[in-house]
Amino acid sequence: MSDLKHEFWSRMEDVRAGMLGVRGQGRLVAMSPQVDDDMPGHIWFITAKGTDLAKSVEAGAQPAQFVVADAKTGLYADVEGQLSRSTDREALDEVWSFVADAWFEGGQHDPDVCLLQFTPDSAEISVTPTSGVKFLYEIAKANLTDQKPDAGEQGTVTF
Repeated sequence: MSDLKHEFWSRMEDVRAGMLGVRGQGRLVAMSPQVDDDMPGHIWFITAKGTDLAKSVEAGAQPAQFVVADAKTGLYADVEGQLSRSTDREALDEVWSFVADAWFEGGQHDPDVCLLQFTPDSAEISVTPTSGVKFLYEIAKANLTDQKPDAGEQGTVTF
């Protein structure tokens, strides 16, 4: 794994939750990220118009932070970027899911639906092996050889 940026986007496709917030508000909230290969470079979130996140970007894009700690995908990241509202109906069509449908009585055409677009600028990323067997192998090998286990890669990425 030498391309952390590629590894980030690849693993983000399977991440189901993270913490998102606008800088300076002092609080991150749990959100479900959506990544679509047809719209590279963005992470999408669906929320209601009355939420603090939606209100905070009414006047325009704001500096934001998205934090991922997902053992299933082996992705750990602290991502800084810009959060904005989007009126892109095509993007909403692409990222809409049965999970989002459960939150809105009128489905994706509910007037309360608000699509948020997060555009990463930079991130501190750690990627670890996703297989428990690989992890156990690395621990056993380290104990037998006195070498450090391969715990994956870490680094700073600029998008």
